[in-house]
Amino acid sequence: MSATEEHAGDRPVSTGSLAHRVPDLGALELLLAVARLGSLGGAARELGITQPAASSRIRSMERRLGVALVDRSPRGSRLTDAGALVTDWARRIVEAAEAFDAGAQALRDRRDSRLRVAASMTIAEYLLPGWLIALRAQRPDTAVSLLAGNSAAVAERLVSGEADVGFVEGLTVPAGLDSAVIARDRLIVVTAPTHAWARRRRPLAAAELAATALILREKGSGTRQVLDAALGGLARPLIELSSTTAVKAAVVSGAGPAVLSELAVGEELAMRRLVRVPVDGVALARDLRAVWPTGHRPTGPARDLLALTRA
Repeated sequence: MSATEEHAGDRPVSTGSLAHRVPDLGALELLLAVARLGSLGGAARELGITQPAASSRIRSMERRLGVALVDRSPRGSRLTDAGALVTDWARRIVEAAEAFDAGAQALRDRRDSRLRVAASMTIAEYLLPGWLIALRAQRPDTAVSLLAGNSAAVAERLVSGEADVGFVEGLTVPAGLDSAVIARDRLIVVTAPTHAWARRRRPLAAAELAATALILREKGSGTRQVLDAALGGLARPLIELSSTTAVKAAVVSGAGPAVLSELAVGEELAMRRLVRVPVDGVALARDLRAVWPTGHRPTGPARDLLALTRA
């Protein structure tokens, strides 16, 4: 009985999706290699599979299509008439798949050529520069843009598609975003050396801090969110400013005390331009988080940046 007669009774089911009726790309590539080399063994070696695996794949394809594709003999493997026709169709499918793959790679290259980061002010000023320098060493061809603002603005940028990954420092994760904690931070009370608090021997009580007008970040910032939560929403603004640098400058000038990230005032404390004031009964610790749109975990350079924040 010939291979053609052997398969004459096979009738594939013609219902269901194409995925169940059409051979996969691996099988089609194998058939093309058999046609080119005239040997099932040679085709198996070229594709890095065993000859039994290649034979099994050809038989499975023949059962799926309901026709014999290859006549095998001691002298080699020869395509049947049906096999030659299927090979011609297979060549077009594989060429289309190669074009698809090239297009997908072009999309990945375009994605990887830029990274848009949105970060709240403390992270943007005191942590991101080091991370971005490290990312540059890994991805020298990726152009990075940084959009700095408060935590609410970061969330808006991500939800609107204006940023690929963001960093916030509030108590909660903004709606529409997934997150991962990357670090812990602490807020501390600072004042100029000339302020009366700089000479205190006892820690401030929460009520005294709440009753004092402070130089504050604007509402919507992570720092303000943590302070408002710690004081039950009772923080009193002496001045509201939109950046940590501006708040520090106002405190150094003697305008009044402030509550700022420990990350932001290390140099000023070391140089005695600012003085740390101990506080009792106020929870001022917070998580620093990487954030991204819900269900869209960072990929490409955004994923690499996220990995660097945990290094």
